[in-house]
This record gives sequence, C-alpha cells and structure tokens, in this order.
Amino acid sequence: MRDLASSEPASAEVVAGTAPGARRGLPWRVIALVGGDALAFVAFAALGRRSHGEANAVAEVLWTAFPFALAWFLVAPWLSAYRRAQTDGPRRMLARTELAWLASYPLALLLRWALSADHQVPVSFAAVILVANAVLLGGWRGVFALIEQARRP
Repeated sequence: MRDLASSEPASAEVVAGTAPGARRGLPWRVIALVGGDALAFVAFAALGRRSHGEANAVAEVLWTAFPFALAWFLVAPWLSAYRRAQTDGPRRMLARTELAWLASYPLALLLRWALSADHQVPVSFAAVILVANAVLLGGWRGVFALIEQARRP
C-alpha cells in the first residue's frame, strides 16, 4: 500500500491511523468544539432553570437544552463553525461563532416553541436566548481559540 501524498510505501503506523498527523475519524479539535458547545447549551439550560426555581435534574436540563443545541448542530457546520480556516484565532472564532449562532437562532426558537408544552416563547425569553447563548458560545470558544493560539510554536 502506498501513501497517496508521496511515492513512498505507507508505514504500518499510517495504515493503522496511529502515526502523527494520520487522518482517521474526526480531528480532536472538532470533538473538543462539539463537546464544549454542547456543554454551553447545558449550562444555559441549567442557569435558566435555576433562575426560574425549576428542578435541575439531568434529564430536565438536557431536555431544556435540546432545541437550542439541535438548531446549533444543524446549522453551524454549514457556516464553517468547525473549520480551522474559518475559526483560526480568537477574532475569527468569535466572528464565525456569532454568525453561526445568529443563523441558528430562528430555528432554535421554532424548535423551542414546537417542543414546549405550552407552545410559548415570550419576546423577553427570545431576547435572553439570543444574548445568553451568544455570550456562552462566544466566551467558551474565544477561550478555546486563545489557548490554541498560545500552544502554537
């Protein structure tokens, strides 16, 4: 078996996907971003439920976070929110994150309305959804980009 990037035969490590730079599955960066994004939506839901004096059982928090996270994960990849070229550095990360959240927001509202028992999304809550998730996603992803930038040689 030959390495497609060169005329040299591929090493066993490359074939097995263990060599440095081997591309198998999702890169660690995307996995970290997806995990952090999911946690940002869970934090939003937990904080919101707590501020309303509602129970913070894990299942309830996850159900509250679900429509917002689902909208994000359906829209954000199409807007390159996980591509290094569009999110390299804190400024680009923040700009791409906020653009992706702004585009995800209408779907998040629609899903929240469709999945809620009372089918209500008051204007004040819609504003909180927009701002709080923009701050949580932008904040965590900005820190991620700063750390990533500091780790570069």
